[in-house]
Amino acid sequence: MLERLLSLFHPGTTVTPLPKADEQHALGALLVRAAKIDRAYLFEEVEEIDHVLAALYDLNPVEAAKMRARCEKLESAMPNTAELAEVLHQHISDDHLENAVRALWSVVFSDGNEAAAEDALLHEIEAILGVSPERARELHDEEMAKSGRFPS
Repeated sequence: MLERLLSLFHPGTTVTPLPKADEQHALGALLVRAAKIDRAYLFEEVEEIDHVLAALYDLNPVEAAKMRARCEKLESAMPNTAELAEVLHQHISDDHLENAVRALWSVVFSDGNEAAAEDALLHEIEAILGVSPERARELHDEEMAKSGRFPS
Protein backbone atom coordinates (compact mmCIF):
# COMPACT_ATOMS: atom_id res chain seq x y z
CA MET A 1 0.00 0.00 0.00
CA LEU A 2 2.83 2.37 0.86
CA GLU A 3 4.39 1.67 -2.52
CA ARG A 4 1.15 2.64 -4.25
CA LEU A 5 0.99 5.90 -2.30
CA LEU A 6 4.59 6.70 -3.13
CA SER A 7 3.98 5.94 -6.79
CA LEU A 8 1.42 8.75 -6.85
CA PHE A 9 4.25 11.19 -6.09
CA HIS A 10 6.59 9.59 -8.59
CA PRO A 11 4.69 9.13 -11.85
CA GLY A 12 6.24 6.61 -14.13
CA THR A 13 7.15 4.22 -11.34
CA THR A 14 5.19 1.03 -11.30
CA VAL A 15 4.13 -1.12 -8.41
CA THR A 16 5.18 -4.72 -8.82
CA PRO A 17 2.39 -6.99 -7.67
CA LEU A 18 3.10 -9.81 -5.27
CA PRO A 19 3.53 -13.21 -6.87
CA LYS A 20 0.94 -15.90 -6.34
CA ALA A 21 1.53 -17.85 -3.16
CA ASP A 22 1.99 -21.12 -5.06
CA GLU A 23 4.36 -23.89 -4.00
CA GLN A 24 7.30 -22.53 -6.00
CA HIS A 25 7.04 -19.02 -4.60
CA ALA A 26 6.26 -20.31 -1.10
CA LEU A 27 9.44 -22.40 -1.15
CA GLY A 28 11.39 -19.46 -2.54
CA ALA A 29 10.02 -17.19 0.19
CA LEU A 30 10.98 -19.76 2.83
CA LEU A 31 14.49 -19.95 1.35
CA VAL A 32 14.73 -16.16 1.65
CA ARG A 33 13.41 -16.29 5.21
CA ALA A 34 15.96 -18.96 6.13
CA ALA A 35 18.72 -16.73 4.75
CA LYS A 36 17.47 -13.61 6.54
CA ILE A 37 16.54 -15.11 9.92
CA ASP A 38 20.02 -14.50 11.35
CA ARG A 39 19.76 -10.83 10.29
CA ALA A 40 22.54 -11.22 7.72
CA TYR A 41 21.35 -11.68 4.13
CA LEU A 42 24.69 -12.45 2.53
CA PHE A 43 25.74 -12.79 -1.10
CA GLU A 44 26.51 -16.50 -0.59
CA GLU A 45 22.93 -17.05 0.53
CA VAL A 46 21.46 -15.10 -2.38
CA GLU A 47 23.66 -17.07 -4.76
CA GLU A 48 22.55 -20.38 -3.21
CA ILE A 49 18.88 -19.40 -3.41
CA ASP A 50 19.30 -18.60 -7.10
CA HIS A 51 21.13 -21.91 -7.62
CA VAL A 52 18.39 -23.88 -5.82
CA LEU A 53 15.56 -22.17 -7.72
CA ALA A 54 17.34 -22.73 -11.04
CA ALA A 55 17.91 -26.42 -10.30
CA LEU A 56 14.43 -27.14 -8.93
CA TYR A 57 12.45 -25.27 -11.57
CA ASP A 58 14.74 -25.53 -14.61
CA LEU A 59 15.43 -21.79 -14.77
CA ASN A 60 18.36 -19.95 -16.28
CA PRO A 61 20.33 -17.61 -13.99
CA VAL A 62 18.34 -14.50 -14.95
CA GLU A 63 15.00 -16.25 -14.48
CA ALA A 64 16.14 -17.59 -11.11
CA ALA A 65 17.22 -14.12 -9.94
CA LYS A 66 13.89 -12.65 -11.04
CA MET A 67 12.02 -15.41 -9.22
CA ARG A 68 14.10 -14.80 -6.08
CA ALA A 69 13.22 -11.09 -6.25
CA ARG A 70 9.51 -11.98 -6.39
CA CYS A 71 10.01 -14.41 -3.50
CA GLU A 72 11.71 -11.67 -1.46
CA LYS A 73 8.58 -9.53 -1.90
CA LEU A 74 6.34 -12.43 -0.88
CA GLU A 75 8.54 -13.20 2.14
CA SER A 76 8.32 -9.65 3.41
CA ALA A 77 4.55 -9.46 2.79
CA MET A 78 3.81 -12.74 4.62
CA PRO A 79 5.27 -12.47 8.10
CA ASN A 80 3.81 -15.78 9.29
CA THR A 81 6.21 -18.63 8.54
CA ALA A 82 3.53 -21.22 9.27
CA GLU A 83 1.30 -19.79 6.52
CA LEU A 84 4.10 -19.99 3.96
CA ALA A 85 5.02 -23.51 5.01
CA GLU A 86 1.36 -24.56 4.89
CA VAL A 87 1.04 -23.27 1.31
CA LEU A 88 4.06 -25.38 0.42
CA HIS A 89 2.75 -28.42 2.29
CA GLN A 90 -0.67 -28.25 0.62
CA HIS A 91 0.76 -28.14 -2.89
CA ILE A 92 3.89 -30.26 -2.80
CA SER A 93 3.91 -34.01 -3.19
CA ASP A 94 5.31 -36.12 -0.38
CA ASP A 95 8.26 -37.25 -2.49
CA HIS A 96 9.33 -33.59 -2.90
CA LEU A 97 9.09 -32.66 0.79
CA GLU A 98 12.61 -33.86 1.48
CA ASN A 99 13.96 -31.90 -1.48
CA ALA A 100 12.41 -28.76 0.01
CA VAL A 101 14.04 -29.45 3.37
CA ARG A 102 17.38 -30.14 1.69
CA ALA A 103 17.10 -26.85 -0.20
CA LEU A 104 16.40 -24.95 3.02
CA TRP A 105 19.41 -26.48 4.78
CA SER A 106 21.64 -25.78 1.77
CA VAL A 107 20.80 -22.07 2.09
CA VAL A 108 21.45 -22.14 5.85
CA PHE A 109 24.88 -23.71 5.33
CA SER A 110 25.84 -21.54 2.35
CA ASP A 111 27.30 -18.78 4.55
CA GLY A 112 29.34 -21.23 6.64
CA ASN A 113 27.33 -20.63 9.81
CA GLU A 114 24.38 -22.29 11.46
CA ALA A 115 22.68 -19.94 13.90
CA ALA A 116 20.20 -21.03 16.56
CA ALA A 117 17.50 -18.93 14.87
CA GLU A 118 18.06 -20.80 11.59
CA ASP A 119 17.83 -24.13 13.41
CA ALA A 120 14.58 -23.15 15.11
CA LEU A 121 13.06 -21.89 11.86
CA LEU A 122 13.96 -25.04 9.95
CA HIS A 123 12.59 -27.30 12.69
CA GLU A 124 9.31 -25.33 12.61
CA ILE A 125 9.08 -25.74 8.83
CA GLU A 126 10.01 -29.44 8.97
CA ALA A 127 7.23 -30.07 11.50
CA ILE A 128 4.65 -28.28 9.33
CA LEU A 129 5.78 -30.25 6.29
CA GLY A 130 5.40 -33.48 8.24
CA VAL A 131 9.05 -34.52 8.17
CA SER A 132 9.87 -36.61 11.22
CA PRO A 133 12.53 -35.26 13.59
CA GLU A 134 14.73 -38.29 12.88
CA ARG A 135 14.54 -37.85 9.11
CA ALA A 136 14.95 -34.09 9.47
CA ARG A 137 18.19 -34.68 11.40
CA GLU A 138 19.46 -37.00 8.65
CA LEU A 139 18.70 -34.38 5.99
CA HIS A 140 20.40 -31.72 8.12
CA ASP A 141 23.51 -33.87 8.48
CA GLU A 142 23.60 -34.76 4.77
CA GLU A 143 23.43 -31.10 3.74
CA MET A 144 25.97 -30.13 6.37
CA ALA A 145 28.39 -32.73 5.00
CA LYS A 146 27.88 -31.40 1.47
CA SER A 147 28.77 -27.93 2.71
CA GLY A 148 32.13 -29.17 3.95
CA ARG A 149 31.16 -29.05 7.62
CA PHE A 150 30.61 -32.13 9.70
CA PRO A 151 27.53 -33.02 11.74
CA SER A 152 27.76 -32.53 15.47
